[in-house]
Amino acid sequence: MTREKQIILTARIVSMLFTPFYLPILGLLTLFLFSYMSLYPWAFKLQVLIIVYLFTIFLPTLFIRLYRRYQGWTLIELGQKERRMVPYVISILCYVACIYLMDAQHIPHFMISIVIAALVVQIVCAIINVWWKISTHTAAIGGMMGALFVFADAFGFNPVWWFCLLFMLAGMLGSARMILRQHTLSQVVGGFAIGLFSSVIAIIYL
Repeated sequence: MTREKQIILTARIVSMLFTPFYLPILGLLTLFLFSYMSLYPWAFKLQVLIIVYLFTIFLPTLFIRLYRRYQGWTLIELGQKERRMVPYVISILCYVACIYLMDAQHIPHFMISIVIAALVVQIVCAIINVWWKISTHTAAIGGMMGALFVFADAFGFNPVWWFCLLFMLAGMLGSARMILRQHTLSQVVGGFAIGLFSSVIAIIYL
């Protein structure tokens, strides 16, 4: 395998591993492990994680994959700006259903706020996508950064090493998206900034 093919393969793996759908469940896992929420019963934490997994990862991925196969498009073809709106709508509807179910189960609002933040990031990206293709991958990482900033202040833990890790992941992910020619540098940086600010505003005010 040539060096160029190795780089492309690595970029594809990074892009698949850090899909935008992982933002809510990673945010909840961080809180369950590094805040006072670690004291919650495991049965309750598992219930929350299962609900979030089903509605923010499993169902959006399944429905978008079925839609792509129905249209006969490859992943690259689906990534074209004019073809991204239906996947956005599918994802947004799944997130809304997740929020409704979590609220019906009387799950604390600060947990629901993580899904709300991810939903706001998706909606903002969908609106911007009408005029300009934005990177939802880096928007998700930016959203995680914003959530970490807010919750570190609220729960009083030191987020420095997490910030360093997320910056490294954002750099790797943004580079991967550009290597795969899915986004330009401005789309990658713009996505990160939009995700960061949308997440902070959503968690604080919604």
